[in-house]
Amino acid sequence: MASPSNESTANTPSQSSQSGSNGRKRKLSEASAADQPGMSQTPSLPRQLDVPEFNLTSASRRSEDAESPKGGEDTSSQEWQVIENGRARKKAKKIPKPQSHNYPAIEFSKDSRLQSQIKISDLQNLVLYILADGPSPNFVAVRHRPQIRKVVVLMVPGLEQSMFDKIKHHGDEKPSQRKDRNYRSPDDYFPTKLYEEDLPSPLKPFADMFKLVWPVKTPGDEKFSKMHSPLHAMLTAPLPKSKEDRDRKNNKGKKGATPAKEPHGWKNSRTPITEFLHLPDELLENEYILHPAAYSEESDKHAYTKHRHNTGVSKDHGWADTLVEHFDDGTVPEYGIESGSITAGREILAMDCEMCMTGEDEFSLTRISIVGWDGSVVLDELVKPKKPITNYLTQYSGITEEMLAPVTTTLADIQKKLLEILHPRTILIGHSLNSDLAALKITHPYIIDTALVYPHPRGPPLKSSLKWLAQKYLNREIQKGHGTTGPGAGHDSIEDARTCLDLIKQKCEKGKAWGTNDAAGENIFRRVARTGVRYKNQGGSAIPSPLDGKSSAAIDWGDPKKGPGAAATHQIGCHSDEEIMQGVIRAVKGDPDGKEIPGGGVDFVWARFRELEALKGWWNNNKLSGFEDSTPKDASEGKLTPTETPKGGVPTKATANSETVITDASTKTKEPSTSETPRAITTETPTTIPSSSAALPPPTNFDKTTPITTATAELTYRLQQIHNALPPCTAFIIYSGSGDPREMGRLQTMQQQFRREYKIKKWDELSVKWTDVEEQALKRAAKMAREEGVGFIGVK
Repeated sequence: MASPSNESTANTPSQSSQSGSNGRKRKLSEASAADQPGMSQTPSLPRQLDVPEFNLTSASRRSEDAESPKGGEDTSSQEWQVIENGRARKKAKKIPKPQSHNYPAIEFSKDSRLQSQIKISDLQNLVLYILADGPSPNFVAVRHRPQIRKVVVLMVPGLEQSMFDKIKHHGDEKPSQRKDRNYRSPDDYFPTKLYEEDLPSPLKPFADMFKLVWPVKTPGDEKFSKMHSPLHAMLTAPLPKSKEDRDRKNNKGKKGATPAKEPHGWKNSRTPITEFLHLPDELLENEYILHPAAYSEESDKHAYTKHRHNTGVSKDHGWADTLVEHFDDGTVPEYGIESGSITAGREILAMDCEMCMTGEDEFSLTRISIVGWDGSVVLDELVKPKKPITNYLTQYSGITEEMLAPVTTTLADIQKKLLEILHPRTILIGHSLNSDLAALKITHPYIIDTALVYPHPRGPPLKSSLKWLAQKYLNREIQKGHGTTGPGAGHDSIEDARTCLDLIKQKCEKGKAWGTNDAAGENIFRRVARTGVRYKNQGGSAIPSPLDGKSSAAIDWGDPKKGPGAAATHQIGCHSDEEIMQGVIRAVKGDPDGKEIPGGGVDFVWARFRELEALKGWWNNNKLSGFEDSTPKDASEGKLTPTETPKGGVPTKATANSETVITDASTKTKEPSTSETPRAITTETPTTIPSSSAALPPPTNFDKTTPITTATAELTYRLQQIHNALPPCTAFIIYSGSGDPREMGRLQTMQQQFRREYKIKKWDELSVKWTDVEEQALKRAAKMAREEGVGFIGVK
């Protein structure tokens, strides 16, 4: 640091006049003679040194969007300067005017190297190119990149290409002609210009915000007809190639997961285990039966008790609830918690169970193992099922007929022991514990599931196996007998329980963010903070550096801290699209007092709107929103419920493959033709859509009967409000994530049911028939879901 210089004020006009008219410098002898005071002169006091003035309260960096001093006043003499390589760091220049020659823009040219439909990863690369160290995009030209000060990215599931098809070729092409795109022609994968007169009323503001609409492809597996999470496709950035090569070299010849390593600059954050307890919404989302203590209101408890009775999971059906009256009963007073304890005064137990098949699609408990916090065995018993075993599944369970022959312990005996072991201060740990608790027919309110706290790299509904987690995070090989039938066959439930325990211990020691990164990538929020670039016109060095890292904000439904948003500088949880809009504007502008989000806002904002997605039925894992709407028992247990099939073999729920078209007057639904519907479909299956992730039930605080046109108009209004609030030189990106995934999800669930039944039933006994016709229908549905997404790119 160098103090400001006051040399500019040293040579005043009076001083220069005394030195002579020719301005020459005086010799030392002349200067001393002239300055020597006479006898009659009063000696002058020594001149006070000029001390630089500075403000101790302005240590933080000013926002780049803040206005420069009026009148062009030079404030350099009033502030400290940063010296880099012997030179003072330059100050941020003024933001250019919209009509100036150096105003930034993101433009598309038909001469670009675009040869296929752009992907969500291309949008991500564009963000990293603007903010950090990403490669230059090949589908657009970014003009005056250093002038772009912020990037705002909005994910809006529910938008689809059919809503904008009328504008194709400026109205010369009908939507029906565009339904079966092959994306081999530039006409299919090039963006299309937005014309306001061609858009329906709810979408007209898009023409004011953007020039083009882009067809965007979602990542997936074409061979297995699967679609990966569009959320993680944006929020998980690829690792630098050098690190990938190094990891590949170190792991050469090894199978399984690459051992996890602490990211650069990682710091452990010791976290109490109670911070990982799952909320009721998360448990419901992952098919847990809730304990009555999860609800504080008596009316909610009564409604849920009625729901459990109607779905066959109540005490009348052999289920038991641990002896916990209220959820807060498990809280330990502060005086009862040892300082620095990560168990927070709770008893921690890890559990794993093994099951055998006792029916066509029924599994019964045959072994239960529980270990304590120190790894000691608390309970390990074999259990004799009430029904005869039809398949021991030894290659997975490790249970044989000889092992169970002398056993007399029943499920009721185990339930009685568990009610004694599991008290209000007990936290139960396990992997996919919902299946174990269902086999035990017992509920407990304090649950930690390793499959949830260590999320799958591609996001829900996928879950990592315990074997993979042990390889990656514990560098441990377990379940070595998996798939074998000889000695040591199957899984060891004690080994699995201890593995779960060690995974949670590691999580507590390292912090919430541990284990949330993609196995093959880096969180985008962490990436822009680590390699952010602040250009010279912004007062930076134009070199990727953590010192110039970009601040960020994640705005989403629920708690963004429990997903990729945990790595953002700021997280804003919301419960409606209106709150999402307000959160984005707040993140862009900053808080008035600057206490949480500094004035001028953050550099990178990501947010997700979900009401249109929920209204269209796209929301992932649609769960019960009201307990009074009870479902059939078979549906609650994951079994398929037959539907009435009219003549021609088309299910009554034909809207699963419908296409939404926005019109000025109303919303119309085009029913699919019977030729596109696979034959022999005789079941209506619950939908499992790998779309947006986030363990959160669909919203219930808006009118489900709202017409699509009205909901679209409200969404567009909110997007326009955000656009209006953006400061100049802000890159604005919107993407839908995918097309309509409902038909793909329905067929995938049908395929899973077929695979389960095919192992244990004869062909004529199958409730679902899966042939090449259904296989091809699934491929078409997956292709439509992956390729019908849309995107918009522009600069405010």
